[in-house]
Order: sequence, then structure tokens, then C-alpha cells
Amino acid sequence: MRRTVVVLACVGAVVVLVVAAVVAVVITRSSTTSRDDARFQESIASFYESPDTTAAPGELIRIEPIDDLDVPGGTAYRMLYGTQRPDGSPAVSSGMLIVPTAPAPPGGRPVLAWSHGTLGFGDECTPSRRYRPTMDTLDFTNWLPSVMERGWVVAATDYTGLGTAGDTYYLIARSEAQDVLNSVRAARDHAPAQASSVYATFGHSQGGHASIGTAMFADYAPELRSVGAAAAAPAALLGPLFSEQWNTFVAWGIGPSVAVSWPVVYPDLPLEGVLGDAAMSRYRSLADGCITDELPELLLERAEGEQFFDSDPMQNPYWAAAAADQAIDLSRVDVPLFVVQSLADTVVLPNTTALLARTACAATAPESEVTWIGQVAHQDTAKVGGLPAIDWLQDRFDGIPAANSCSHPLPIAPADPTG
Repeated sequence: MRRTVVVLACVGAVVVLVVAAVVAVVITRSSTTSRDDARFQESIASFYESPDTTAAPGELIRIEPIDDLDVPGGTAYRMLYGTQRPDGSPAVSSGMLIVPTAPAPPGGRPVLAWSHGTLGFGDECTPSRRYRPTMDTLDFTNWLPSVMERGWVVAATDYTGLGTAGDTYYLIARSEAQDVLNSVRAARDHAPAQASSVYATFGHSQGGHASIGTAMFADYAPELRSVGAAAAAPAALLGPLFSEQWNTFVAWGIGPSVAVSWPVVYPDLPLEGVLGDAAMSRYRSLADGCITDELPELLLERAEGEQFFDSDPMQNPYWAAAAADQAIDLSRVDVPLFVVQSLADTVVLPNTTALLARTACAATAPESEVTWIGQVAHQDTAKVGGLPAIDWLQDRFDGIPAANSCSHPLPIAPADPTG
């Protein structure tokens, strides 16, 4: 019998809300820093080049230390590994591998597969290619040191096409899942990591979609065993989310990446008549940049009354079908789920997560512990909720059954499931 668990962790923290918080990091870039970043990207570009021969899914192609990322109790590496596109054709993905300093236990180290949120498609946005990376800019603040203390390996995919050549597959669940699962395989392919076959997933925003999506497609890697999936503010139910955000500033944050990626998978998906005039002329260039760098420009667009979508894309049958196809299907999930959601989130709206929770509780043999974060901005959800997520995952690694609290009332009405 399938057991689907959704836990929405509550942490008492107050963070100032940042307008248009579409991503997990905020970087102030001077012209000098931009020039330094460009030189840095040029210096590491060869690492991200695809090999002449096809790499098997999960095959580690190359790996090197990230010298300027200080991880307490561990060492960070950038890696390149084989994966697959949604159609099964071979691809490569980059990512990070973070290995504890302490000796591995008998049987090897558990693996935590981290999936990041929306960043934009520019090389300089890519987590493993980040110039002068920090724990904060990578969304690792608070929880990564605890993971190192527990002796887990962290495999953090960049996703196919982000930082590497080729198409990107933003919010395409199968592609995200394959990249995540192949990052775990790549961790196991690096002998010094001593990674076991037991893993869990954790992700933020888009990465929350990827984390739960990995649970949907876990049978892609039958030699691995998942114990659970955690997600912070997951973009899980795309139809309702698009319907509520299509005419807000948030659409300028996620819309360009969708407009570039989804037609690759859905060739009949129309852009003309769905995107606004300003978006049609600029969506590709916006997708190819970094959202945090583009915030001032996007704020100006919004101030001038420009909308990314001309109307609700869910009223278009092709867009509605694509969104439904990429929404999280809990009937395909066989592992416990842990979701952290703020009631103050203005990006992934809490009523969509309430709908996810209600859907889970209506599933067969539901087990759901539902609590909520108060007054935490979207970009800080993984940082604030990370430690509770790690504690919850520790129990799953230890084989402790997850709790059930579906009888608890939801603090907000669920979104309309029809979008």
C-alpha cells in the first residue's frame, strides 16, 4: 500500500519580506565584480565541456575541488557527469559534490541530493560555477554544517543545460529527476566519497518540484533506495500557481525560463498570443541571464505596467495540458514527503501548498503532519526550514515511521485545483 506523507515544518523566525523574491539569493554586483566574474568563467569553461565520447547515466566525467567555498566539516567539489534528456538521449550535467571530512561509517555514507531553485540560465548563475560562492548564496546556510556532522554526502545537481551546453528543462519533472538521480550515481562513482545506495532529496522552489519529482521517477534508478523527499516552498502544482501569478511580477521571474524550456518538450506550445508583447521580444535574453542581476530591470517593467503573460496561460489548452503534465502527481510517490511553507510567501503561494497537503491527505493511507512557517520570505524558506528538514530526514534514514496529522486544520484555504 502506498504511503504518502507531507510534513510542513514550522519554524519561529521573522524575516523581512523582499519585493519580488523569485530566487534564493540576492547579489549586488559592481562592474568590477562583473569583469572578475567573466574572467573566472573563462578560466573554468573547459571543465564544463562535454566529453568526446558519450558518458553513461551517472558516470562521473571529471571532478575538482572548489577551493574558495569553505564548508565546515567537509570539502566541496564541482563535478561533471552523464545524464539523460526527457526523451532518453544522452546529456551531461554539472553539479557539486560535498564530502564530510570525518571517516565514513561501515556500509558507506547516506546521500542527500540537493536541488536548487530558479536562478536563470546564465553560466554565472550556475551554483557550481558561482564566482566567490558562499554558504548563503548557495542556500546552504544553517543546514549544511549539520549534514556534514551527520556524515552525509551531498550531491547537488545544476540540471542539464545550466552551466553546460544544450537545452534546459526548467520545471520538467522527468528531466529534473534524472539529473538528481544521476548526481547520486555520480557521487557513488567517486570512490573517496564512499557514498552508499541510500539517499534522500531536498530542494527549494523549482528544486522542491525536482525533489518530489525525483520521488515520482525513483524507479529510474532501481539500484538506489530513497527514504524520503523534503521540499521548501515547492512549485508543485503548476496550474493553480500560474493562474494566480500570471499577471504579477513573479511571472517575469519564472516566465522566461518556462518560455524557453517548455517548447523543447511541447513543440506545439504557442507563445504568440500567450506572452505579452514586451515578453515576446525579451524572454530569451532574460532566461539567459541571472534573475538576481535582472531584478532592477524587471521591477521597472512592472512599474511601467508591462505583463509577461497577455492573459492567464491556463486558459490556453496547450499550456494547461503542459502544466498538468508537469505537476506533482502524488499517486506516483511511495516515500514520505516533508514540505516547508511560509504563509508569507508571495512567490510559491501558500494556498497551492495547502492544496498539495489536502491532496496528500486524500491519498491512500495518508500520513501528514501539517505545520507552517510564519513571516518568512520565499528566498529564505530553505535556510529557515533546513534544519527541521534535516532532522526529519535523519529519522527516515534511521527507519523511524513518519507522523500523521491530517486531522489538523489547514491555516489557509487550498487553491482551486482547476487553476
